[in-house]
Amino acid sequence: MKRKFWNWIKNDVGGEEERTLVLNGEISDETWYGDEVTPALFAKELNAGSGNITVWINSPGGDVFAAAQIYNMLMEYKGDVTVKVDALAASAASVIAMAGTTVLMSPPSLMMIHNPITVAIGDSKEMQKAGEMLNEVKEGIMNVYEIKTGMDRKKISHLMDAESWFNAKKAVELGFADGILHGKEDTEEGDKEKGRITTWTGRKRRTGQRTATGGRSGTPCAGRTFSMWRMPCRWARIPRAATLCRTSSSIRWW
Repeated sequence: MKRKFWNWIKNDVGGEEERTLVLNGEISDETWYGDEVTPALFAKELNAGSGNITVWINSPGGDVFAAAQIYNMLMEYKGDVTVKVDALAASAASVIAMAGTTVLMSPPSLMMIHNPITVAIGDSKEMQKAGEMLNEVKEGIMNVYEIKTGMDRKKISHLMDAESWFNAKKAVELGFADGILHGKEDTEEGDKEKGRITTWTGRKRRTGQRTATGGRSGTPCAGRTFSMWRMPCRWARIPRAATLCRTSSSIRWW
């Protein structure tokens, strides 16, 4: 790890400790595969305190392995996790955002979802394997979005194919976010058909139910189990080509 892409801020609110986690910039400039130090350090800092936490995100994406582990750690955290998208939650960063008990977008912020991509070198069979692997990676990402939004998988797939950008209201309408920051608590007319557009001034709302193990499950899929993808590099290792990828053994998700 060349740089630490997260930072913790402690807040004392009414005698109770509430912490803020700031995720800014690229999510890990090196893959977490084979790195026991970085995930362990993040987990140690996450579990060093108790109480609710707020996660501010401003990131174009990055290492999918890091994003997957951060997502799981936040989902298993005992307190409430309020995710606030500062300016951008794109690509892998959008997956981390889905771990929030409540996901809030700032008025000018954007969220982006798209398909995973990679660079591979080899014969036709190697290329076929790479394509098959990317399809499985996409299915894993769709698991996360489905848990949060309850949206049909075919629709999620189409949105990813199109590399979709959502402003704050669109993200709420589609279920990727729960509300918009810095406004009066209100709902727009016609919400019943399009989904509730809520503005927030600090009140938290739960979007998931606790599971038997203490983690959260998305409201639309409570009780269902989805497995996250596990690949030995940023998206997955391409047979005999991993060392030829742009970042040496990584597959980027931008």
